[in-house]
Amino acid sequence: MARFVQLNSGIVIPEAQYSEAIGTKPSLNEIATSNDGRDITRGFIPQDLLMQPSDSVLMSKGSGNFKIYEEIARDDQVKTCRQQRELALIGKEWKVEPADNTRKAKVAADRLRTVLERICWDDKTQKMMAALLYGYAVAEVIWATDGSEITIDAIKVRNRSRFGFLPTGELRMMTSGEMTKGEALPPAKFWAFACGADHDDEPHGLGLGHYLYWPTFFKRNGIKFWLYFLEKFGQPTALGKYPVNASETEKKRLLQALMAIQMDSAIRIPDGMQVELLEAARSGTADYTALIDRMNAAISKVWLGHSGAADSTPGKLGGEDNAGEVREDLVKADADLVCGSFNESVSRWLTAYNDPTAPPPKVWRKVEPPEDLKAAAETDKVIFDMGYRPTLKYVNERYTGEYEPNPSAAEPSAMLQGASQGNTATAGDADGEAPVVDNPPGPANFAEAGQDANVDVTPISSQVDQLAADAAPAIKSLVDVIKAKADKAENLEALRDDLLASYGDLDASDLVKVMTFGFAAADLAGRFDVKNE
Repeated sequence: MARFVQLNSGIVIPEAQYSEAIGTKPSLNEIATSNDGRDITRGFIPQDLLMQPSDSVLMSKGSGNFKIYEEIARDDQVKTCRQQRELALIGKEWKVEPADNTRKAKVAADRLRTVLERICWDDKTQKMMAALLYGYAVAEVIWATDGSEITIDAIKVRNRSRFGFLPTGELRMMTSGEMTKGEALPPAKFWAFACGADHDDEPHGLGLGHYLYWPTFFKRNGIKFWLYFLEKFGQPTALGKYPVNASETEKKRLLQALMAIQMDSAIRIPDGMQVELLEAARSGTADYTALIDRMNAAISKVWLGHSGAADSTPGKLGGEDNAGEVREDLVKADADLVCGSFNESVSRWLTAYNDPTAPPPKVWRKVEPPEDLKAAAETDKVIFDMGYRPTLKYVNERYTGEYEPNPSAAEPSAMLQGASQGNTATAGDADGEAPVVDNPPGPANFAEAGQDANVDVTPISSQVDQLAADAAPAIKSLVDVIKAKADKAENLEALRDDLLASYGDLDASDLVKVMTFGFAAADLAGRFDVKNE
């Protein structure tokens, strides 16, 4: 049965003709641009004129001036929530990872790691995270050279109000002489980080200030009226009465006397005038505290994704037991955004300036909670009891440390002393034959020998791991000798000649001993397996 495809125009054609309808090559041009009036949401904007942010609150309430968001940052609840999110991010350990295992990638990663340690990466991260409130942040990279390569002397986060974007997305710096077009900036000089917008046509991003403006506005004005309310209850209103025929001078004197009631302990009024105190008819705390709490809860939800202790219920979604998980998700997202922006800009620039052929490294934050090592150890013990044991490499990686086998638990010499029990076990002769063991022990004898020698009747793979661990010190001593010769060699040819000349002088006696025990242990294990089928 023939299959059909419906095009965007609504025309239905056979699938066989679909490739001909779309063409043989994709369109390489960008079509939905924001310049030359093509963006109907902005209207006509010349290519060399700075765009206005599309943030409706910023434009209508602040005329594009970030001072209204700076007032939001002064709110106590905003400051608390902002610190929780930013400090939680910079409190996470950061690391630089090479792009691959090549030497060039590792050198590039070491270079970037050194730079980030010198410029205090945590401080720069926290300042760039101001983009969460304002929509975007801009930092200037101060390049320098140490005589051998290009490096970064500093990264300075600038005031975002000094910068704008062209319809093409190009960053420009506004000055007193260029407020509408801005000054062109050199390439690979400024790092711009924007977030919050839900499309790429808005280079300014969309900050949380857009959502926090009204909660902080209502909270600020609610507190003002709350103070008026408290004043009414704390100090009754004074009421003065004057005769109908009182002059303007007498009226003014009465008003001055009423005002003095709030400050002086004694007043005087003309005869015939009356003064009364009006007590506030309302009682209680009205609804001002509920308003403030409601606005604080709204601020917390915008910043942290939950309202915290304001209106949470333990055991339910949004309660205290889930608040930490929600914040961890936000911190991880923040780390991915700011590190991803840095990796696509400054990290690439630094690598390209020094070695254009090297892949750029990446910096990341380790935001995942640490693994419960106690639970991991219990799991490993269960697996061990099932008959499997972990390798040394697994232990070192899983428990983030450097471990080595306990010599008293698995010493090759002790294994063979107990296993042979007086039997002769020697390494192969000069012809390379396998070691010879007379009268090999049976299962009972082997188990009995293991009582004193900690014999481990295990598969050959475990014996190989044991052999590698025991041979490591001997191999290291040989490698150290070779490395010492390599450090003194003037060139590769000299190193080759030196190694060939001193080959017979290398001391391999320790390695021979380990290999002797290894061959003998392997022979005994093989005989034991054959004996027991």
